[in-house]
Amino acid sequence: MQGAPWAGVKVAATRHLIITADDFGLDLAINEAVEQAYTGGVLTAASLMVGQPAAGDAVERARRLPGLRIGLHVTLTGARPLLAPQQLPDLVDAAGRLPADLAGLGWRLAASPRARHQAEQEIGAQFQAFANAGLALDHVNAHQHYHLHPFVLDRILSIGRGFGMRAVRVPFEPLWLARAVPASASRAGRVSALGWALGTGWMRRRLLRAGLACNDVLFGLRCSGRLDEATLCDALERLRPGIAEVYLHPATRCGPREQSAGVGPHASEELEALMSPRVRQRLQALNASAGGFSDIPGEAPALRGAAA
Repeated sequence: MQGAPWAGVKVAATRHLIITADDFGLDLAINEAVEQAYTGGVLTAASLMVGQPAAGDAVERARRLPGLRIGLHVTLTGARPLLAPQQLPDLVDAAGRLPADLAGLGWRLAASPRARHQAEQEIGAQFQAFANAGLALDHVNAHQHYHLHPFVLDRILSIGRGFGMRAVRVPFEPLWLARAVPASASRAGRVSALGWALGTGWMRRRLLRAGLACNDVLFGLRCSGRLDEATLCDALERLRPGIAEVYLHPATRCGPREQSAGVGPHASEELEALMSPRVRQRLQALNASAGGFSDIPGEAPALRGAAA
């Protein structure tokens, strides 16, 4: 792959590594970072928000970078919808944006058939928009990991089958990994480890029963938005055999305008980590294949669960 020269040597890998940038299409600064981190760094995949302001630019960049694996970042929270707000009266706020209150949305989806129907329509529209872009669908995940909600995952599975979906992210960051990385260890207690493990375990079982690929572990959950060079190197050093995904939110700049659009205040540091020679050296030392979910080696399904 053009953007992953550290994975150029074929090996009988016991590890497959996916390095993903989320929120592709949210802002031009994110799109620029994705292209830079792929062509000159270690990025291998990106998750596209099809309904956001810079989505058109993101699609054009993705077409220029055929080796970059692109997935759909289903968005039901904290952003603008793809459908007109008038079509989603039970989901959007007074400004026409999807809710930032994740728990409140969860209760709404549980209690209201109207809200569920509208969410299903929005999910379907996002899959269709991705297909219309003519990009190969490498994977699917959700903004703020909202596919952990049973209804949302169910609709992603039922709708995604019709669009050739083959892989879904499992947002499982094991405590053995988080606690070993100083930047994550300080936040390990802030995520309900038991509840999160139960939810992701249920998700994994659903995906495997459906014949879909998924990762064993994810890194970046507890240090989301603050994944600098040292943190990334620490995490790579501690990965066990299996399928691992590292996700980041890089951007070329994170000034007031970008932050008002949803770019994180440390996004440029995450780009620096992806471009770091030290990170590249650490990756070259790994016995790992690399790419997207569609690049998982044929023997990799036997590895699923090995790192759990």
